[in-house]
Parts: sequence; structure tokens; C-alpha cells
Amino acid sequence: MDHVLFEKNNSVGWLILNNPDTRNALSLEVIEEINIKLHMIADDKDIKVLVIRGNGPAFCAGHNLKELSERQNDIHYVRTLFTKCSEMMMSLHKLPQPVIAQVHGVATAAGCQLVAACDLAICESSARFATPGVGIGLFCSTPMVPLCRVIGRRRALEMLLSGRLISAQEAKEYGLVNRVVPNEQLSHEAKTWAMDLAQSSRFTLAFGKHAFYSQIDMAEGDAYNYAKEAISLNCFDDDAKEGIKAFLEKREPVWKKR
Repeated sequence: MDHVLFEKNNSVGWLILNNPDTRNALSLEVIEEINIKLHMIADDKDIKVLVIRGNGPAFCAGHNLKELSERQNDIHYVRTLFTKCSEMMMSLHKLPQPVIAQVHGVATAAGCQLVAACDLAICESSARFATPGVGIGLFCSTPMVPLCRVIGRRRALEMLLSGRLISAQEAKEYGLVNRVVPNEQLSHEAKTWAMDLAQSSRFTLAFGKHAFYSQIDMAEGDAYNYAKEAISLNCFDDDAKEGIKAFLEKREPVWKKR
């Protein structure tokens, strides 16, 4: 059985974690499969938006602790596991397409990290989130990297030090997810959101995503210096010219496929 599936519907791609028996745990094999598929998705000019979801009762329960326990004394394996996982999480920001996490059940440890590493997130009302490593003596050091950048220091530390499960509503208040919807509407709402985003130019989505992450950690003045150059260059792009012309002519724009 393939533990990572990929589907494409018009301009939206779906990356599906497909190992329900382990609550879609991120084993080294699964992480490597995800990395391969992300490279393929990045090069696919038809895909404008990517949604990540999981099959079975949970979105993702983190790393495969059984596998980790069996090889815990193998420093090469341990370093490779966390290096590959970190590369996978960082590649989500580098991906030209906006990435939406569609979360059901639980997202814990590296699963919570995966949600934080995505650009956007939507979850069902019964979803739960946690970084519970502290409870088993393995602090969630890698999950804390995107988590603290998304929800801030105080809230991230509370999650990391307590390990407690937080509700979907708390996750929304924290800024970990953008939207909370009734369980039965999750799939529909995620698809509708992705399709709405996919109406825009693929180039502009990629350009804007890159610009956002390039300036986010800059001082305000440096960010403005970067942003004014970025938007100036963007003005010369064919899709910007087409979009402005279409707006003035009160018609739908026709984007270039690239």
C-alpha cells in the first residue's frame, strides 16, 4: 500500500497521508515519499494550490515511535530522520503553490508541526492539536520551530511545556488554523477554499508566497525596501498587465500557464 497518495482535480492537488493504522505517522519512508511528491508538485504547471489531508481517524500523529524506539541508538538513522523531516517542512514554504492543511481527528507532535508548516489550515470542529513530547521525555524541538513562528512564544511554550491537547477553537484563537468548520463540511469547505485560491494566476500566487516568506523576518524598514522592489518587478509581469486590463475592461482575466 502506498503510504502517500496524490490526486489532482483541475488546478488543485491533494497530497494524502495514507497509513491509517499508524494514524499517518511520519516514518522515514513516509517522509521520503512526501519529499518526492512535493518535488513533482512544484514542477507541475497545472497545480495552483495544494491541500494536505490524511486518511483514517487522524490527520497525523507525528513520528512513528515504534520505528524510532527500535533504532533509537542508531545516531545516523536518528539524524537522518529529523534532517529529512526538517527539509520536508521547509520545502512547504519553498513550494510555489500555497499549501492548505485539511485537519481532522488529531494533529500531534510532528503532525502539529506539519499543520504549522503549511501556509494555511482548516480543521473540523472536533479536531485536537498537541506537542506532547515532553510527556515521554522527548521534547518537541523540531515542531517548536514553525509553531512558535505561527502562534507566538507564549502560546507555543504553553503547548510545548504542558503537552496538552488544545481544541479546534483554541487552535483558531492561537492562529494555528484559519478556519474551523463542522465535521461533515470539512472536505467540501477545504475544496471550495482551494478552488477559490486557484482562480488567481499561478505565477502571482508563487511570486506572492515567495515575497511573503522573504520579508517576514526582516525589520520593518528592510521589509518595505524589499516589498517596493518586489511589487515594482511584479508590475512588469504579463499576468499583472492582463489582470489590470481585465479589471478595467470588466472581464475575467486569462492567465498564462507557467
